[in-house]
Amino acid sequence: MTDMPVGERKQLAPPVDDSGPFGWARKHLFSSWGNALTTIVLTVAMAWILSWFLEWALFTANFTASTGSECRGGGACWALIREKARLIFFGTFPYDQQWRPFFAVVIMLAMLIMTSDRRMWRPWRLAAIWSIGSFFTFLLMFGQLHIPLSLFLVIALIVGLVGMAFRKGIGSMGEFIGYRVLAFVGLVGLSLQFVGIMPNWKLPIAPFSYVETGLWGGIPVTIILATYGLLFAFPYGILLALGRRSNLPLIKGLCVGFIELIRGVPLISLLIMASVMLPLFLPTGVTFDKFLRAQVAVILFAGAYIAEIIRGGLQSLPKGQFEAADAMGLNYVQKTSLIILPQALRVVIPPLINTFIGFFKDTSLVLIIGIFDFLNTANQALVDPAWAGYPGEVYLFAAFVYFVFCYSMSRYSKYLEIELNKGTRR
Repeated sequence: MTDMPVGERKQLAPPVDDSGPFGWARKHLFSSWGNALTTIVLTVAMAWILSWFLEWALFTANFTASTGSECRGGGACWALIREKARLIFFGTFPYDQQWRPFFAVVIMLAMLIMTSDRRMWRPWRLAAIWSIGSFFTFLLMFGQLHIPLSLFLVIALIVGLVGMAFRKGIGSMGEFIGYRVLAFVGLVGLSLQFVGIMPNWKLPIAPFSYVETGLWGGIPVTIILATYGLLFAFPYGILLALGRRSNLPLIKGLCVGFIELIRGVPLISLLIMASVMLPLFLPTGVTFDKFLRAQVAVILFAGAYIAEIIRGGLQSLPKGQFEAADAMGLNYVQKTSLIILPQALRVVIPPLINTFIGFFKDTSLVLIIGIFDFLNTANQALVDPAWAGYPGEVYLFAAFVYFVFCYSMSRYSKYLEIELNKGTRR
């Protein structure tokens, strides 16, 4: 029973307004005495740290000093970055030719931006973007290119075989014959070159002076190693993942053994093997460029990790997807590329981008074999005695550049995850 008179209602307090910035702060930051005290303490601490940092980095910083001695006793010495900018970004590339790596970086960034546009996700568009962009990138970096005939034959063979596998049963007869002719020309040409009947002609393109890879450094090296390493590691990792799930014991055993072997050793060991041990097993007079050996080591290492990520995506798919693809009469290549892989890759976007970000930063390990990427050329800026004693500014600037690249990849991953899951969200 209640003591309230009949016909009267208990007056309740009005509900707390949780809308707007004040409502959000009341709900998340000041919901209790403990949360309020923690919020105030952390806010004061962050304000103190931020005020100190701004005082050091901006208000008392020196942007115009000509030597390190002029920066003594003040704030940050950003004049060091201004003075050593070319060394940090382009390493020991010939000074009067450093416009070449600059435009090479611009081209690579343009390729990445265009590739991130879903309207460009067509095989021929992507092939045109990366073939044209890569040609001009390496032409600018090397200065001279000698393109062998065997490269065109290999491309013809690959395009022909892939086209026949993808378009079998769903393409026109003329299209299928065209792919078969391409594969035939590539196979016959490579066979004639192998037996020595056809010479390996080269197409020389030499508009600039030649610059060897030993003089490369800075941000172009980082972007080339990361971009082309992951570009080749991605399809290679897909093949390893599919091979690990194969019903053929030999293929499955080889893929499992290779993946576990590569994942069981650090990247530094692969770089040392590629730089020091590999030349010992090559015939006399046969050698490979050190930069190329490092690139191959990065590809092998990244491919093993990507394979395990993609295998997880393949295992997450229900069995009905495989059975539905078989019921449509698709062959293995068509079923995998059109039905299975798109769904598996959509599931594993976050771990894939996480791997890409990790390998972008791991390119700094190539210093162990004498290749100077962006972080290592930034470190070289401190060797000059006139600017010694300011490592904080150099490493903070390098961290900012790495953050810009990594944060951009992270945000694109979030955008891609949302876009590709629009049809499955509830």
